[in-house]
Order: sequence, then C-alpha cells, then structure tokens
Amino acid sequence: MVKGMGGGAMDLVANTKRVVIIMEHNAKDGGAKLLKECNFPLTGKKVVNRVITDLGIFDIDKDDVTIEEIKSKTEAEFIVNL
Repeated sequence: MVKGMGGGAMDLVANTKRVVIIMEHNAKDGGAKLLKECNFPLTGKKVVNRVITDLGIFDIDKDDVTIEEIKSKTEAEFIVNL
C-alpha cells in the first residue's frame, strides 16, 4: 500500500481494464444479491465486466453496442443467450 492512498475495493477498480466478481448468487436468507441498484456507497460506477456465481455467468454489456454490431465485427460463431 502506498502511504496516503486509500485501500480496499477502490484500489481494485482504479485504472483496470477488466473487473470480474465471483460470488454466491443468493444471500444466506435466500434473498437476491444481484440487485437493480446498489444499496451501499459505490466503489466505482459501471466498472464490472463479468459476474460469476454458483448459478451462472453474467457478462455486463456496454450500453452503446448492439448484437448486430458485434456480429458484423466477429468472424467466429458465437451464441447469444438472453
């Protein structure tokens, strides 16, 4: 850690190209952990690229990119799961 610099999660999302979160899909009481809106102070906004849970893999897409654009720029075959 550098003296005078913050620690913890803020360091993990600063100046990085890719953020992957690995977590349990549900809380101990069965409630959802993947929420529409964060209930805690944000470490970074729109920095997560992928969330991996015990129930699935969720890729976070960019808002301004369409499936058609990706298809036109990709030679290899791929599957779109919605």
